[in-house]
Amino acid sequence: MCMFHRREMAGLNRDHNKRTAQTNGSESAVDPPVLRISQLDALELDSALEQLLWTQFTQCFQNCRPGLLTPMEPELKALLYLLLWRFTLYSSNATIGQSLLSLRYQSTSSSSPHYRPLSRRQKLGLAILTAGPRWLQERSYRLLPCLALSPRGAVSDSDGGLLQQSLRKALTLVSGLAKFATFVNFLVFLRNGRHPVLPERIAGAQAVFSKPNVVRDVTYQHMNRELLWHGFAEFLIFLLPLVNLRKLKAAVLLHVLGRKDSEEEGTREGKDVWKICGLCGEWPTMPHTVGCQHVFCYYCIKSHSIADAYLTCPKCGAEAGTPNVVKMDMRVVGR
Repeated sequence: MCMFHRREMAGLNRDHNKRTAQTNGSESAVDPPVLRISQLDALELDSALEQLLWTQFTQCFQNCRPGLLTPMEPELKALLYLLLWRFTLYSSNATIGQSLLSLRYQSTSSSSPHYRPLSRRQKLGLAILTAGPRWLQERSYRLLPCLALSPRGAVSDSDGGLLQQSLRKALTLVSGLAKFATFVNFLVFLRNGRHPVLPERIAGAQAVFSKPNVVRDVTYQHMNRELLWHGFAEFLIFLLPLVNLRKLKAAVLLHVLGRKDSEEEGTREGKDVWKICGLCGEWPTMPHTVGCQHVFCYYCIKSHSIADAYLTCPKCGAEAGTPNVVKMDMRVVGR
């Protein structure tokens, strides 16, 4: 009886160990969720790559007639996107941006715990849903004139005016619904962290890690440096328009060089000061003064005074008054 009890307990322990091992194996097979920022960064990298490829393509025709590619621009952009899709997503289940971040697409149509690559139908659907709306949005501005509609939606006076008006309303409704669906999808993405764009949700494609135990390695030192520089740049963008740089520059030069040196230089150049505009450095056209001894072109001083209400002379730092015409006595000297 004791031997039977011991064998039963040993069997129960073996069953328990098997269940524990299966549970641990299933948990290890489940990939960790991909960070939202990683998915958004992959989309930004893909967009930057497409823009770079388009820029390089247009530079091949920079010596041709201007506007040569404009009539076919939507079709060419779609063709370049399909070319990238063929050698990236179609071949390796990952875009360039996802490959840089160790990500790839997997299918959500199956409940298997292992990796499930996208089918050809899913890849083709993802390409059409991504490139199709872009092409339609860019080409609609040219399709509307072909239907006797202006880009602003004005209906023509032809016999098919009612049909054209209905078509315009339908296009507007479809565009609004698509934008609203994109907005709702992004809110859902912020909630659950899956499918940042609507084509991925429709095609059933989800971003997962291509390598096990991949962690986004961004140190806090790098993040602090980026935040600090961005904050400092925004502060300068806010502060610089409030600073009168011309007056500050004139004051610094006056204190560094000294008032005596500046006065001697002004006396030495006093005779030839009317020959040079204090702003552009050329011969003054319609010379004007602003209260000091320096002379300026009328258009130079007028444009600068309009742009800066507290304009100062860039040469001596004096406050600029109302521009006045320079009166000069001209003498004709015989040979």
